[in-house]
Amino acid sequence: MEIRKDITARFGIIYFLAVLIGIIIVAKIFMVQNMDTEKWKDIAKNLKNNTAEIPAKRGNICADDGSILATSVPQYELRLDLAAPMIKRVYSEKSDAFALEVAEFFGTSKSQFKQKMDQAFKKGNRWFLIYPNEVNYNQLQRFKRLPMMANNGFGSGLIVVTENERVMPHGDLGSRMIGTLNKGAFGGVHGNVGYSGIEGLMEGYLSGKNGTALKRNFSGRWIDVPVIEPKDGSDVITTLNVNLQDFANNALHRQMETSQAEWGTAIVMEVKTGEVKALANLGRKADGSYAETYNFALGHQGASEPGSTFKLMSLMVAMEHGYVDTSDVFDTGNGVWKYRGQTVYDSDYHRGGHGQLTMKEIFELSSNVGVAKIITKYYEGHEQDYIDRIYNFGLNKPMGLGFFGEGIPKIKYPGDSDWWGPSLAWISYGYEIKLTPLQTAAFYNAVANNGQMVKPKFVKEVRRNGILEKEFKTEIINPSICSKETLAKAQDMLKGVCTDGTGRSLNNPYFPIAGKTGTAQVAYNNQGYEKEGRKNYQASFAGYFPADDPQYTCVVVIVGPKGLYYGGSVAGPVFKEIVGKVYASFMEPRENELEQLAAMPQVKSGFKDEIERTTKALKLKIEAEEVDSKLIRVIPEQDRLSATELAVGEGLVPDVRGMGGSDALYLLESSGLKVRMKGIGKVQKQSLRAGDKIKEGQTIYIDLG
Repeated sequence: MEIRKDITARFGIIYFLAVLIGIIIVAKIFMVQNMDTEKWKDIAKNLKNNTAEIPAKRGNICADDGSILATSVPQYELRLDLAAPMIKRVYSEKSDAFALEVAEFFGTSKSQFKQKMDQAFKKGNRWFLIYPNEVNYNQLQRFKRLPMMANNGFGSGLIVVTENERVMPHGDLGSRMIGTLNKGAFGGVHGNVGYSGIEGLMEGYLSGKNGTALKRNFSGRWIDVPVIEPKDGSDVITTLNVNLQDFANNALHRQMETSQAEWGTAIVMEVKTGEVKALANLGRKADGSYAETYNFALGHQGASEPGSTFKLMSLMVAMEHGYVDTSDVFDTGNGVWKYRGQTVYDSDYHRGGHGQLTMKEIFELSSNVGVAKIITKYYEGHEQDYIDRIYNFGLNKPMGLGFFGEGIPKIKYPGDSDWWGPSLAWISYGYEIKLTPLQTAAFYNAVANNGQMVKPKFVKEVRRNGILEKEFKTEIINPSICSKETLAKAQDMLKGVCTDGTGRSLNNPYFPIAGKTGTAQVAYNNQGYEKEGRKNYQASFAGYFPADDPQYTCVVVIVGPKGLYYGGSVAGPVFKEIVGKVYASFMEPRENELEQLAAMPQVKSGFKDEIERTTKALKLKIEAEEVDSKLIRVIPEQDRLSATELAVGEGLVPDVRGMGGSDALYLLESSGLKVRMKGIGKVQKQSLRAGDKIKEGQTIYIDLG
């Protein structure tokens, strides 16, 4: 009986304690949720603020020889933890002096800065923005040396946030193809996210993976302690060639200024591979100057009625169906022909027309009447046969290049709501349809490439620390666009344009070319081809060279020229200049181009942390632990690498010889210099002598090899 009482008493005690603990827990939860809300919010905020994201360095975008087209240079945002213990102790005494130093350093108002800082201090702001703009590395080091930062307590609360700024050493050259970034888009926090062009297309390779750091306060100073190291982005090697891009850009720019056109584009493709070696896009700005405002070559704004360059496709369809041969004769009359209530004109109808012409001559002289008569004669009543064969060329679908805003072609089909009486005739010479200049280039490239259509290629490979990560092969869209017989006749007609037809002014006995001129009236946003008595034109030339052994395809399109507007006289000179420059510079094979990219990367001087990561990945030994410097110079020895400090004098030109392109670019830009570079590898030469005083706005040229 006594034992039972004892057990009951013990269970009673346990029950009482359990109930008591439960009451305490419920009470605590109630207090946290309702009474200590602000306290716990502050704790959560501090925990959140005690972690930081370490941004990965975005990979470089490089030209076909490895020279840098776009790279990231760190910039720094300056913030202040006004709740840091040291700052709280000295604030009332020294905040005025600190505000004066900041105002003098940045050239801003002391009173305005002091007022904002005082308000933030009262609120215990731990994330106060010192200056709205980011600073470079040089400015950051100078700011840290301000007396109030270095010796009077304010340095203890300094928080430096790194942001990577994208720079292009070659300026505007090819910028629309290189692409743009959208800061903070798609979940981005630090740095930028690729939006258009190659930046957007290759975002998955370029972006890398951010790391994580814990914020720790050591002796009153906030320090980021890495927990997860960032994984930097890979480098993307494009097909673009800097020199060829320069040729195309300069030739197009000259003609744009001469003709005062609205926009223009020039494309150069390698025939066998489809590699786009140059892609220049120029649009007229409000002030009348020209810049890379939009990617007209492949974007939807560049999709337009191609005009006479489409005659090649039409006549190839008729030849492929066996209806016509190049020697067949057709009557073009006086250059004016009525069809289904509409009038078709030849460009030189006012001279009386050409009368009887062979099909080859119709093409060479670009007779609208001749082409329209051929196509309507054989396809009226079964228009779908003509359109189906055009579709078989692959011209009715986007090429699927993966770029944001890629233009969508439009080739109407019989029975569509916008198909009307004269549509067959108008389509035959390039109206009532829309193609991008790049689609036209891909088709002409197929004719040059023995009928094999390849997808335009913009990226050759992806590399990490110089080691191949992914290679992009040439993609075949259509192994044969037509029969060998039709192809041979088409090639012969294209040669004839440049020897006997509308493109004969472009012919050169030293480098024979083949191609087709194009002239088209541009519609005013579905309001017809004339507005207030004005007509707008598009001039183009599409072709390849050398005519007997095609290596390159080139397409030039210029919209809205003033004065002359025919393809041969407006777009033709751009084509001719590009061809001349390419013959002089590229027709001889370039030696060791691929060997240089494929070689095992050499370790270069530069940033210590990056060099240590690279050598670790390559299993190379480097003795750099004892060097207390952000920048080091690497010294190769027999069985190892050693390092010494790479000293940089403030306001003086750094010695970047032996450094890689990215590190050299960063160091020179941080020193206040504008940089122009060429080549691949380590810096071999620099135009400004190391140690000389830097002048404001000065440009330095560096050669890599």
